[in-house]
Amino acid sequence: MIINLLHSEMKNYLLIITLSMFQVTTSFAQDAMVKMEKISYKKVGNTELTVDVFYTDLARQKNDNTAIAFFHGGGWVFGAPEEFHEACRRFARQGYVTFSFQYRLSRNEDGTYPHPEITLVESVMDARTAIRWLRENTEKLKINPEKVVVGGQSAGGQLALSTALLDSVNEKSDNLNTSPVPNALLLYSSNVNTLEPWIDMLLGERSNEIWSISPYHNLRKGMPPAIAFHGEEDDQVLPYIVGLFNQKMKELGNYYDLYTYPGRKHYLGEGIEKYSRYFDEEILEQTDAFLEKFGFNVQ
Repeated sequence: MIINLLHSEMKNYLLIITLSMFQVTTSFAQDAMVKMEKISYKKVGNTELTVDVFYTDLARQKNDNTAIAFFHGGGWVFGAPEEFHEACRRFARQGYVTFSFQYRLSRNEDGTYPHPEITLVESVMDARTAIRWLRENTEKLKINPEKVVVGGQSAGGQLALSTALLDSVNEKSDNLNTSPVPNALLLYSSNVNTLEPWIDMLLGERSNEIWSISPYHNLRKGMPPAIAFHGEEDDQVLPYIVGLFNQKMKELGNYYDLYTYPGRKHYLGEGIEKYSRYFDEEILEQTDAFLEKFGFNVQ
């Protein structure tokens, strides 16, 4: 009887080990299942703009996934969608369908800037087109049109805010009946006020349009909930400007969860090349909690 009991316990032990190994193998398989697809979402003249889409096979089996769309930083002149690729993969492993959008930059083919015909206004148009494109292709993309989260870093944060605020700036070819307003915002060292010399320089003779693209000057009630992260030593998005933005958001009754970090500058993840220095894992875990709080996490 003792031998039978030992034999039974050994079988249970082996079963636990086998299940544990299966779970680890499944976890690695899930990582390997993250796929990327490049899709054209807009054409302006001879310029074709694309988006990099990340998903797993499991997500493709559902029709109501949460979408997370990102716009990279770079002062509307530099940067590329690849800068958000690792973050996209991370969230895709959790079951989201993620997107890293290309948009027009104010840079010439020889690398000089500004571009004579491309300013922040055109970048904003592309961002608003991008979110409309998501909502117009929900069936193909397997996403829920009521679960569209938009995020960005620095200049990309201004573009994320533009999708919620800048109603007067639209591409002529856009279907204005499709809303570009996201259901939540993720803001990393985001520009929140465009009244600054760099942007005035990029606009050139169109400097009078600077008000139309400034998040602070277009704030209103009823914005989607937002989480924001800023360094207290940021010399590009100055802390006092972020403070004024925070104050105005609260006065309007909008949900704006602001995290500030002593000693950190514009790149909150300085030294973490995996995430293009945009953020660290702790900031992403705070993002996870925000998404869960508002019901965007994968059930």
